[in-house]
Amino acid sequence: MLSSKLAIVTGGGSGIGQAICKKFAASGARLIVADLKKSAAEATAGNLPGNGHSAFEIDVSDPEHVARLQEFIKSSGESPSVLVNCAGITKDATLLKMSQNQWQDVMNVNLNSVFLMSQMIARESVAAGSPLSIVNVSSIVGKIGNFGQTNYAATKSGVIGFTKSAARELATKNIRVNAVLPGFIRTPMTEAMPPKVLDAMVSMVPQRRLGETEEIANAVLFLASDMSSYVTGTTLEVTGGLGM
Repeated sequence: MLSSKLAIVTGGGSGIGQAICKKFAASGARLIVADLKKSAAEATAGNLPGNGHSAFEIDVSDPEHVARLQEFIKSSGESPSVLVNCAGITKDATLLKMSQNQWQDVMNVNLNSVFLMSQMIARESVAAGSPLSIVNVSSIVGKIGNFGQTNYAATKSGVIGFTKSAARELATKNIRVNAVLPGFIRTPMTEAMPPKVLDAMVSMVPQRRLGETEEIANAVLFLASDMSSYVTGTTLEVTGGLGM
């Protein structure tokens, strides 16, 4: 589905991002695994099937880091066909207790990075005259909200608005922009939760289970590939029915 295509995945060193990298590589893509942690990016890239994968250490909220990635891409002589904006953090607190730093840090990583990365890769695509699919990983929390996550929910809602607006602007330039909204997904973070908290989460999901990272990767693969060639500006909820 992605044979011979170059794909960039931010946050590719762990969790959902890592699952996306594995799914893309198995589908024939060559990966630039971008992550804040160099060792995590290298570990992911080194364990992917196929050849030509690389790791890139980056703070996606820093314009200078994004510019260095741009130079790295230019040195390869190839314009990426896919960008997945998956990097994200949480710094939870209730609104009355949230600090300015907790708010701003989440804004920088979860929302500003989507602007910086998408703008940079889209400019490269337009200059090269090559097609591009951008897939932004939002969250169902951006649609329905969540207690103690006003900062996170605001960023994920912002990603949805960004996706739809960018899709309108870039459609005539052969660039598609879509978003995936994961629900409650099984990760090391959820597995470390107290059983009562986890049970309460699962009870909210109509399918009565957590999602798997591979299920998110499947949705991202569809939007990244030519199977969704007439799909842009959409949000795909992968939630087990949560938020319907």
